[in-house]
Amino acid sequence: MIRPVYLDNAATTRLDPRVLEAMLPYLTDRYGNAASRTHAFGWEAEEAVESARREVAAVIGADPSAIAFVSGATEADHLALRGAVGAYRTKGRHLIVSAIEHSAVLEAAESLERHGCEVTRLPVDRDGRVAPDQLAAAIRPDTVLASIMAGNNEIGTQNDLPALGAVCRERGVIFHTDATQAFGRVGIEVDADRIDLLSCSAHKVHGPKGVGALFVRRRGPRVALEAQQRGGGQEGGLRAGSLNVPGIVGFGAAARLLREESTESARIAALRDRLEQELLASIPGAYRNGGNGPRLPGITNLGIDGLEAEALLLSLRGLALSTGSACASASLEPSHVLLAIGRGPFEARNSLRLSLGRFTTAEEIDRAVEEVRRAVTELRSTGAGC
Repeated sequence: MIRPVYLDNAATTRLDPRVLEAMLPYLTDRYGNAASRTHAFGWEAEEAVESARREVAAVIGADPSAIAFVSGATEADHLALRGAVGAYRTKGRHLIVSAIEHSAVLEAAESLERHGCEVTRLPVDRDGRVAPDQLAAAIRPDTVLASIMAGNNEIGTQNDLPALGAVCRERGVIFHTDATQAFGRVGIEVDADRIDLLSCSAHKVHGPKGVGALFVRRRGPRVALEAQQRGGGQEGGLRAGSLNVPGIVGFGAAARLLREESTESARIAALRDRLEQELLASIPGAYRNGGNGPRLPGITNLGIDGLEAEALLLSLRGLALSTGSACASASLEPSHVLLAIGRGPFEARNSLRLSLGRFTTAEEIDRAVEEVRRAVTELRSTGAGC
């Protein structure tokens, strides 16, 4: 049986064999606890963690000491929002988020709202971007933090981080960006972009699941966070708990590969463009959601007039893809991202996300185009899924 073409890399990516190779010793013989600083096993683990910290920091131009390892981007997002509110409670309890944030940010904000915070949700334009002047207008004297994602996980739109960061820095507001999809895929420099907090995750860049990082600015200005887990003081007191050394080593290896294979994003973007162009040109009623202007290389979101996404997905047995965020795949609600860019409820419920990665090939793109064309033709000829 031929395996389906995998086009769900925005949900998770295949572990790179080179990453696995780097991890294996720390799953077997090098099993020390990085916090055990009285013997060689602990020293070995600690050095591996610090090496990985340097690799992750290098991707975003950060000081390694500003990288805190966590279990993934969701935890990083919660630590950023909840930690900032806790640390700066004397300043205020007002937060700003964009309308198309990942659910990890939106639900963290909703939780804080239930406990007395005020949250402003910024609209986006039809391409999915936040306007810097709208951000500036939303900031109040009691605004603690603004969280605006670097690149959207459903439609791939990139925000203008330098402009947004400048607005926040000028007004003394902490700027957090969820860079889960953008990390290593597009250029991000935390100093030039005036980013104070940044979330990322290993499994989106061909690393292991269960490990991520939060960049926390240490100077110019220093950002304080209130820890959300206590009991061990690891990661500079930001996150208690024994470090996942094999996972962290894997994240470090994945980060190193991102920098070494710097032409990868251009190759992926070219394949994405080919996929889009062939589908849009050959399927009547096909359209792209958002994404005009700067966008992430591997994500496209397409709708087809009159066709239900669920019926189309069931017909696409040779492809592995999704209708949107993997974290919302069990929900029957329309995509909040597509609603925010002006799509109607039917369109927002019936669009497909196709996302490419390191191991996507030109041959697979050809197979994907052929498979989608076949499924659309069959559904339309029978009237099913319309």
